[in-house]
Amino acid sequence: MSVSDTPKPLVGLLLRLAAQQWGSDMDAALQAHGVEGLTPAHAQVIPFVPPEGIQVGELARLAKVRKQSMAQSVELLVASGYVTRRPDPNDGRASLIFLTDKGRALGPASRSAGDQVEENWAAVVGRDDIEHLRRTLMRLLQFGSHDQ
Repeated sequence: MSVSDTPKPLVGLLLRLAAQQWGSDMDAALQAHGVEGLTPAHAQVIPFVPPEGIQVGELARLAKVRKQSMAQSVELLVASGYVTRRPDPNDGRASLIFLTDKGRALGPASRSAGDQVEENWAAVVGRDDIEHLRRTLMRLLQFGSHDQ
Protein backbone atom coordinates (compact mmCIF):
# COMPACT_ATOMS: atom_id res chain seq x y z
CA MET A 1 0.00 0.00 0.00
CA SER A 2 1.52 3.34 -1.02
CA VAL A 3 1.18 6.62 0.84
CA SER A 4 -1.32 7.80 -1.77
CA ASP A 5 -3.48 4.76 -0.94
CA THR A 6 -3.58 5.65 2.74
CA PRO A 7 -7.05 6.96 3.60
CA LYS A 8 -7.28 10.59 4.70
CA PRO A 9 -7.90 10.97 8.43
CA LEU A 10 -11.51 11.66 9.28
CA VAL A 11 -12.39 15.23 10.23
CA GLY A 12 -13.73 14.02 13.58
CA LEU A 13 -10.37 12.53 14.50
CA LEU A 14 -8.56 15.70 13.46
CA LEU A 15 -10.98 17.83 15.49
CA ARG A 16 -10.48 15.64 18.57
CA LEU A 17 -6.70 15.77 18.23
CA ALA A 18 -6.78 19.53 17.63
CA ALA A 19 -8.97 19.98 20.73
CA GLN A 20 -6.50 17.95 22.77
CA GLN A 21 -3.63 20.06 21.45
CA TRP A 22 -5.61 23.24 22.20
CA GLY A 23 -6.15 22.02 25.77
CA SER A 24 -2.45 21.31 26.26
CA ASP A 25 -1.46 24.66 24.78
CA MET A 26 -4.06 26.47 26.92
CA ASP A 27 -2.80 24.76 30.07
CA ALA A 28 0.72 26.00 29.32
CA ALA A 29 -0.50 29.52 28.49
CA LEU A 30 -2.64 29.68 31.64
CA GLN A 31 0.29 28.55 33.75
CA ALA A 32 2.28 31.42 32.25
CA HIS A 33 -0.53 33.69 33.54
CA GLY A 34 -0.26 32.15 37.01
CA VAL A 35 -3.35 29.94 36.70
CA GLU A 36 -2.86 26.27 37.53
CA GLY A 37 -4.94 23.23 38.33
CA LEU A 38 -7.77 23.76 35.88
CA THR A 39 -9.66 20.71 34.69
CA PRO A 40 -11.96 19.99 31.75
CA ALA A 41 -14.82 20.83 34.14
CA HIS A 42 -13.73 24.46 34.10
CA ALA A 43 -13.91 24.69 30.31
CA GLN A 44 -17.19 22.79 30.26
CA VAL A 45 -18.94 25.11 32.71
CA ILE A 46 -17.40 28.55 33.20
CA PRO A 47 -17.73 29.92 29.64
CA PHE A 48 -21.47 29.23 29.67
CA VAL A 49 -22.49 30.80 33.00
CA PRO A 50 -24.20 34.17 32.41
CA PRO A 51 -24.27 36.91 35.09
CA GLU A 52 -27.95 36.16 35.80
CA GLY A 53 -27.22 32.50 36.56
CA ILE A 54 -28.28 29.35 34.77
CA GLN A 55 -29.80 25.95 35.55
CA VAL A 56 -27.66 22.82 35.16
CA GLY A 57 -29.89 21.47 32.38
CA GLU A 58 -29.43 24.61 30.30
CA LEU A 59 -25.67 24.54 30.96
CA ALA A 60 -25.59 20.96 29.69
CA ARG A 61 -27.50 21.93 26.55
CA LEU A 62 -25.17 24.84 25.79
CA ALA A 63 -22.02 22.80 26.43
CA LYS A 64 -23.47 19.84 24.47
CA VAL A 65 -22.94 17.35 27.29
CA ARG A 66 -25.25 15.10 29.29
CA LYS A 67 -27.02 16.68 32.25
CA GLN A 68 -25.45 14.14 34.62
CA SER A 69 -21.95 15.03 33.37
CA MET A 70 -22.68 18.73 33.79
CA ALA A 71 -24.01 18.20 37.31
CA GLN A 72 -20.75 16.42 38.22
CA SER A 73 -18.66 19.22 36.71
CA VAL A 74 -20.68 21.84 38.59
CA GLU A 75 -20.16 19.98 41.87
CA LEU A 76 -16.39 19.97 41.31
CA LEU A 77 -16.45 23.71 40.66
CA VAL A 78 -18.66 24.41 43.68
CA ALA A 79 -16.18 22.48 45.84
CA SER A 80 -13.25 24.46 44.42
CA GLY A 81 -15.01 27.81 44.85
CA TYR A 82 -15.45 28.77 41.18
CA VAL A 83 -19.26 28.60 41.11
CA THR A 84 -22.05 28.70 43.63
CA ARG A 85 -25.64 27.46 43.68
CA ARG A 86 -28.63 29.58 44.63
CA PRO A 87 -32.32 28.73 44.60
CA ASP A 88 -34.06 29.59 41.34
CA PRO A 89 -36.71 32.18 42.23
CA ASN A 90 -38.82 31.02 39.26
CA ASP A 91 -38.64 27.29 40.03
CA GLY A 92 -38.65 26.13 43.65
CA ARG A 93 -37.31 22.70 42.66
CA ALA A 94 -34.28 24.05 40.83
CA SER A 95 -31.17 26.04 41.56
CA LEU A 96 -29.18 28.48 39.49
CA ILE A 97 -25.43 28.35 39.00
CA PHE A 98 -23.44 31.60 39.35
CA LEU A 99 -19.76 32.36 38.97
CA THR A 100 -18.02 33.42 42.16
CA ASP A 101 -15.42 36.20 42.18
CA LYS A 102 -12.82 33.44 41.78
CA GLY A 103 -14.70 32.06 38.75
CA ARG A 104 -15.10 35.49 37.15
CA ALA A 105 -11.37 36.13 37.63
CA LEU A 106 -10.59 33.27 35.25
CA GLY A 107 -12.17 35.15 32.34
CA PRO A 108 -9.43 37.68 31.58
CA ALA A 109 -6.60 35.17 32.10
CA SER A 110 -8.38 32.59 29.97
CA ARG A 111 -9.04 35.07 27.17
CA SER A 112 -5.44 36.25 27.21
CA ALA A 113 -4.17 32.66 27.17
CA GLY A 114 -6.52 31.80 24.30
CA ASP A 115 -5.35 34.81 22.33
CA GLN A 116 -1.75 33.68 22.85
CA VAL A 117 -2.49 30.13 21.69
CA GLU A 118 -4.24 31.49 18.60
CA GLU A 119 -1.23 33.69 17.85
CA ASN A 120 1.08 30.70 18.24
CA TRP A 121 -1.09 28.62 15.90
CA ALA A 122 -1.30 31.50 13.42
CA ALA A 123 2.50 31.65 13.40
CA VAL A 124 2.44 28.04 12.15
CA VAL A 125 -0.42 28.14 9.60
CA GLY A 126 -1.03 31.85 9.03
CA ARG A 127 -3.65 34.27 10.37
CA ASP A 128 -5.87 33.81 7.29
CA ASP A 129 -6.06 30.05 7.88
CA ILE A 130 -6.94 30.56 11.55
CA GLU A 131 -9.74 32.98 10.61
CA HIS A 132 -10.97 30.60 7.91
CA LEU A 133 -10.98 27.76 10.44
CA ARG A 134 -12.92 29.93 12.92
CA ARG A 135 -15.56 30.83 10.31
CA THR A 136 -15.84 27.21 9.16
CA LEU A 137 -16.25 25.87 12.69
CA MET A 138 -18.81 28.56 13.52
CA ARG A 139 -20.80 27.57 10.43
CA LEU A 140 -20.57 23.88 11.32
CA LEU A 141 -21.68 24.62 14.87
CA GLN A 142 -24.27 27.15 13.66
CA PHE A 143 -22.88 30.04 15.72
CA GLY A 144 -23.75 33.41 14.33
CA SER A 145 -26.09 31.87 11.77
CA HIS A 146 -27.82 35.25 11.48
CA ASP A 147 -24.61 36.63 9.94
CA GLN A 148 -24.51 34.13 7.08
